[in-house]
Amino acid sequence: MQQPELDAPAVVPETLKLVVAGGFGVGKTTFVGAVSEIPPLRTEELLTEAGSGTDSLEGVQSKTTTTVAMDFGRITFPGPEPLQLLLFGTPGQDRFQMFWPGLTAGAIGAVVLVDTRRLQDSFTALGHFEERGLPFVVAVNEFDDTHRYEPAEVRDALELSSDVPVMPCDARLADSCAGVLMTVTHYALDRSRSPQLLSGGFQ
Repeated sequence: MQQPELDAPAVVPETLKLVVAGGFGVGKTTFVGAVSEIPPLRTEELLTEAGSGTDSLEGVQSKTTTTVAMDFGRITFPGPEPLQLLLFGTPGQDRFQMFWPGLTAGAIGAVVLVDTRRLQDSFTALGHFEERGLPFVVAVNEFDDTHRYEPAEVRDALELSSDVPVMPCDARLADSCAGVLMTVTHYALDRSRSPQLLSGGFQ
């Protein structure tokens, strides 16, 4: 009598945490939403006149909402050893920095989104991760109306060390965001010197 075939046990993906940070209006909520395989959790509120003295809209005049706590999404890279990334987006304004320690706790790395029209807005995020020794990559969100700079030019302008990856991205496109996430994950795991994690199947 032929024995029934048994289903292979499901492979539980390795789960890692990443942070998506950057200045106000740089595209963090768009980035998380574009790449997330689940409906993203958002904590956006309407901008009001009460915040006009605090939240500068220079360069983002069309923006009507702002993240006040965090964004959350998830993406799974399939393979023999699947990898699941939990994405936590930070609020962009300095006045919400009280949320950052909790959002970055346990993260293996971070993506710092930058807008080349407002590079100074990325200094808070860069300083936060540099001080804590958290590996990060810089992703230049290429808005339609912005000049395209070479990664080396952005690196020099931000005074980054030569080992920090700098790459262009379009925060509206899932494939572009996924490429950034692959880069920061490889970079962070290489920095952590964890051979058992470096064997992950998301090449």
